[in-house]
Amino acid sequence: MNRTSRIIFGAAFVLLASASCTDLTTLPKSTIGSSTAFSDTASYKAFIAKIYGGLQLTGQQGPAGLPDLTTPDEGFSQYIRLLWQMQELPTDETAIAWNDQGVQELNTQLWSSSNQFLVSMYYRVFFQVALVNEFLRQTTDAQLAARNVSPALTATIKQYRAEARFLRALSYWHGIDLFGNIPLVKEDFPLGTTPPTQATRGEIYDYIVSELLAIQSDLPAAHAGEYGRADQGAVAMLLAKLYLNAQVYTGSEHYAEVITALAPVLAPSVYTLDASYQHLFLADNNTSPELIFVVPFDGKHTQSYGGTTFLTHAETGNGIAPAVVGIDGGWYGLRVRKEVSLLYPSVPGPDHRADYFYTAGQDISMSNLTDFGKGYLTSKYRNVKSDGSPGQIPGFSDVDYPMFRLGDAYLMYAEAVLRGGGGTRAQALLYVNALRERAYGNASGDITDTQLTLPFLRDERSRELLWEGHRRTDLIRFASFTEGGVWQWKGNVLAGTVTETFRNLYPLPASEVIANHNLTQNSGY
Repeated sequence: MNRTSRIIFGAAFVLLASASCTDLTTLPKSTIGSSTAFSDTASYKAFIAKIYGGLQLTGQQGPAGLPDLTTPDEGFSQYIRLLWQMQELPTDETAIAWNDQGVQELNTQLWSSSNQFLVSMYYRVFFQVALVNEFLRQTTDAQLAARNVSPALTATIKQYRAEARFLRALSYWHGIDLFGNIPLVKEDFPLGTTPPTQATRGEIYDYIVSELLAIQSDLPAAHAGEYGRADQGAVAMLLAKLYLNAQVYTGSEHYAEVITALAPVLAPSVYTLDASYQHLFLADNNTSPELIFVVPFDGKHTQSYGGTTFLTHAETGNGIAPAVVGIDGGWYGLRVRKEVSLLYPSVPGPDHRADYFYTAGQDISMSNLTDFGKGYLTSKYRNVKSDGSPGQIPGFSDVDYPMFRLGDAYLMYAEAVLRGGGGTRAQALLYVNALRERAYGNASGDITDTQLTLPFLRDERSRELLWEGHRRTDLIRFASFTEGGVWQWKGNVLAGTVTETFRNLYPLPASEVIANHNLTQNSGY
């Protein structure tokens, strides 16, 4: 949907351009100098828009051309597409049928340090970091005073700075979740010096938490800011994600902090569950009362071959007609793995979260990874509105990517309770059953207190959050990603096999380890 009149993303994205982000000690490349760029007060808005745009776009013109990063295929380099593939393809939730440029390495958990997807994701993280660092350098009190920026604009820039720091924290979270020990480069790092040193996962975890706590009060209250921009609800969700996975990241539990962090989003009447589960993944999902932080996509104004354009097109083919999904043609790629299909009582219904599975002519068993007929299909993401009308154009999606939503918060609360973080089992059960009552349309799917266990929550997270980019992180937290879980083609074995625990982390790109002598490759690679 065209939302550019209501949100910041309507500003120009052309302030900064970069062909690579491997060297964090240099300024991002620009076609104009800072003295010229910031003579126009609108440049500050354009700059923060460029940082948000780093989650949506791949370069300076869409859908391809003038890319931010030098990659074999610009469409493959989009932030959400990369993140989604690294979080979903190596898990029990999905596989992709294509057989090009390393994608099957993700399907089978047999990637190498030169896999183009993990390399591009690493660069995407640090491209975002470099942009934020430069924005913060250019918006200090001293810089603004030297340019005679008005008090009113200075106050606005203060919020922009908090948003930029949130976006940097978000990317650093993705960095430590995927890669572990990585460089920690802040805006005060001396430019043009030696390559940055490697920080520990725990050190960056502590830094992210401190940043989020520091900026929280500088942002609008939860659900009070502009749609698609960071507010206190987005900060709360990111903090909760960090605390929930703290045992993995640092070796120390922080489950009590999960409960505390979630308070702003769980407060009454701030966010509410959408009455329609499917609405969360439609072209007008911007009207959903459940979404907390999204990456907005607009078929006319944010065109790329990633994001939800990738999700709507790659899920489509065989029996799923493009018109059903509101697009111009299927890419015959994504299918649901057998193991996750079996988590539902039946496909379709009575759990209506499975109503969007397509089984006719499809084998539940994925006996061939590159055969689109093997494995059930799902049309979860649809470029159509709630009234059935299509999105703006069929080639690119209007569906906003739901990075954080209330349903996830309910499940995080329940898990933190079961892991000893406080709260109450009664409230946890209410939250879980609220999701299941939406899924079943009545109370027939409700569970009892004795059924509320950690294994149940591991499976319920898949049912509720299927294909939303959480599964790898969840399975690692439940010790089920490498050593504790088996599904078809894991380890490149049809029946599946356990894999080495070092694959709980992706390797650092080989090119980075060679270029920066301060980096130590992750164990096992």
